[in-house]
Amino acid sequence: MIQANSVLLTLREVEKELSSTARCKKLVRSFYGEEHIPLAFVHSFGCQQNVNDGEKILGMLTSFGYGVTFEMEKADVVIYNTCAIRENAEKKVYGLVGELSHLKKKNPSVLIGLCGCMVQQSHVAEKLKFSYPQVDFVFGTHALTSFPTLFSGVLESALSGKRKRMFEIFDSDGRIAEYAPVYRLDRAKANLPIMYGCNNFCTYCVVPLVRGRERSRRSEDVLTEAKTLAAQGYREITLLGQNVNAYGKDLKDDLSFPELLLALNEIEGDFRIRFMTSHPRDCTKELIDAIAKCDKVCNHIHLPVQSGNDRILKEMNRHYDRKTYLSLIRYAKERIKNVTFTSDIIVGFPGETEEEFLDTLSLIEEVRYLALFTFIFSPREGTKAALMDDPVSYEEKNRRFQQLLSVQKKIEEQLHREMVGKTVRVLVDGFNRDHTRLYGHSEENLTVDFPGDEKQIGNFVSVRIDSMENRALLGHIID
Repeated sequence: MIQANSVLLTLREVEKELSSTARCKKLVRSFYGEEHIPLAFVHSFGCQQNVNDGEKILGMLTSFGYGVTFEMEKADVVIYNTCAIRENAEKKVYGLVGELSHLKKKNPSVLIGLCGCMVQQSHVAEKLKFSYPQVDFVFGTHALTSFPTLFSGVLESALSGKRKRMFEIFDSDGRIAEYAPVYRLDRAKANLPIMYGCNNFCTYCVVPLVRGRERSRRSEDVLTEAKTLAAQGYREITLLGQNVNAYGKDLKDDLSFPELLLALNEIEGDFRIRFMTSHPRDCTKELIDAIAKCDKVCNHIHLPVQSGNDRILKEMNRHYDRKTYLSLIRYAKERIKNVTFTSDIIVGFPGETEEEFLDTLSLIEEVRYLALFTFIFSPREGTKAALMDDPVSYEEKNRRFQQLLSVQKKIEEQLHREMVGKTVRVLVDGFNRDHTRLYGHSEENLTVDFPGDEKQIGNFVSVRIDSMENRALLGHIID
């Protein structure tokens, strides 16, 4: 593991963590006994980057000798991997952590940890330290690479009988560790992080504060991991980054994001490629042209616009305007066959007027998004938007929010109705809730339900869409 740039762990640092991994193995056997296989429960909130971090934590825990459980009550170690993007997400975590006090009373030896974006904030770490004594260890996003060293200390404390709570929250940007094992939660779909952090500093967003600045992995490491995933039979690889299409800007003499897509497309195997989350600022015609050339890259683009009004976009520090955004959408529709779009929308940004909100509605109607992730503005401590004057009542924001949902619902119904009679290639995800039909996602990111059997889960099938029912697409397999 040779250091190619300042964000990679050095050989000495990697050796230290591998040594700590070996130590954790011995400590686990000493703590639980040679015959007992302890179980780990890790639950990740929020984005797919968080899910991938949770898979790395599980990967490291299994390398220490833990098994994996999805039932918290059976676990010997419980870790919540938290999200900070919305206030409600934080409230939910506090409630769940509060309930863990009952688990601790029932089983005093259970080890309880919190990590992720939420705890990277110093005020949250302080609250956990003084108000939630049941928590044994806390580590932020930048401490993930040194988790073996941290956890060996947790185990040593537990073995000694003199409980010492451990908190590791680093202010500096995180590092990239290529050594970390991954316990993948899906047998057909794999997340592949290609970069971390963000340099945009949107005024409403805490990502640069909790994830640090942009740091790209070397393309050779990304390509090696992608080839391994394809060889292992994964059918869908999702490239991850807080600002994924800014990949490579911090690297010297390496690939840009469009070039990386073209290189990934050349890997042998029957699989498809997605990416998220992309920023309109870094979405270029070169990128759109690359997607059009790649038969493995899905013709679905998640391109968060946040608002359709130029003044609000400027207040958000988004670095593009409505005209630029719409020109990218039109170019993509011209170049990429059957392209679909999804987006994020914030309703009720501080100072947003009714007229400015209507600009967002008109943009939605022009683009015709397949789906929207919509939010009422949530102030985040440490961001500029949290300090802005916000005269509009929550009731008025909620009225606008419901109006937006109504408009989007009609668009989705229209788009789904247009799909009836067409055939799409679907990756089968599993059974629906009542276990009567299979469901899966098409390249366009359409969700389709259809009859089938368990052996088709994790494989591609061709599905003819027969009807639309309550905004859901229903079909049947034709091959």
